[in-house]
Amino acid sequence: MSSASTKLIDSSSDDRFDFTCRSEMDACLAAFDKNCDGKLDPNEFRQLCKALFRDSTGQSYPLDASVADIFNLFDVNADGQIDRDEFVYCWNNWIKIIVKPISALLVIDVQNDFICGTLDIRNCPAQQNGEDVIEPINHLLDSVDFDAVFYSHDWHPEDHVSFVDNLHLRKLHESSPIAGNNAKLYDTVVFDGDPPMVQRLWPRHCVQNTWGSELYKDLKVVDNAVKIYKGTNPEVDSYSAFWDNSKLTDTKLEAQLKMRNITDVYVCGIAYDVCVGATAADAIVSGFRTILIDDCCRGVDLLDIEKTKRNLTKNHGIIVSSNQVDALVKGNDRRPELGYKLALNLKAMKQPAPKEVN
Repeated sequence: MSSASTKLIDSSSDDRFDFTCRSEMDACLAAFDKNCDGKLDPNEFRQLCKALFRDSTGQSYPLDASVADIFNLFDVNADGQIDRDEFVYCWNNWIKIIVKPISALLVIDVQNDFICGTLDIRNCPAQQNGEDVIEPINHLLDSVDFDAVFYSHDWHPEDHVSFVDNLHLRKLHESSPIAGNNAKLYDTVVFDGDPPMVQRLWPRHCVQNTWGSELYKDLKVVDNAVKIYKGTNPEVDSYSAFWDNSKLTDTKLEAQLKMRNITDVYVCGIAYDVCVGATAADAIVSGFRTILIDDCCRGVDLLDIEKTKRNLTKNHGIIVSSNQVDALVKGNDRRPELGYKLALNLKAMKQPAPKEVN
């Protein structure tokens, strides 16, 4: 790989691209077009990917068969070459986003009740301490230049369906594995309805306008952050900060992220295997490149935490530690998994005709 080729997509260089400039796009195409035919063949495209997907030290990440899938996405006419018009689409919708992502931090449910209140997760099977997330999250907020920050709140009415002490208010379905008089904390029951609703039973927690629903006192709350309230419908629980569990009502989080042109979503908070995991899963479905920050999360059950991690990586999200976030946000650390996720998003969309860069 020539130094000129590497520099073309090196966002850490002092001589950065103007990514709206047609001449820079043409220079990138020319740098990897080794046979000078104005196109990229599969091997030339692979060399571009080797330069594109690098860690913050400049070391290339190993590439796998997904590179061929990405090549085929941009080879619209399936002639085995990415011509200039096809490269315009690749440049505008893939390379630019990988090198200059727009990032949001989602801080999920770092509330009093989960740290030292009625649903203190230290009392759950994993026996983790929710307070452990405060220092690393605050450090991220102080040191990383996110384009947007969101804080979600569980925000339940008094008669919420998830509260074990409200079990007597609703009829159980005949399929419920546990009868009402035998149900206890953390059991899963099935409530009557059309369709019947599966519900895990929790202690009364995060009741609207109570101390337990407030963000923890030591958590940093940045200016211009957006607060998202979920679990407000008494009949439906809501783990994800995007949707309730029955996918009946959305919180408008997706719309707010897309209004800000967010490409990358970083998820952290409490509880790892419940609301954090559900939020990350919905972020992926909504088309965001999704990064879960491991040391900024604490959870309920160790087996469920591992299941959450497996599900995320299986769906092309990544799991990182907080000390890796800054390089990712700056586009200095570019992971192939996230590049492939972006390509899959483009594949799912109806591809517009290639458009010239202004």
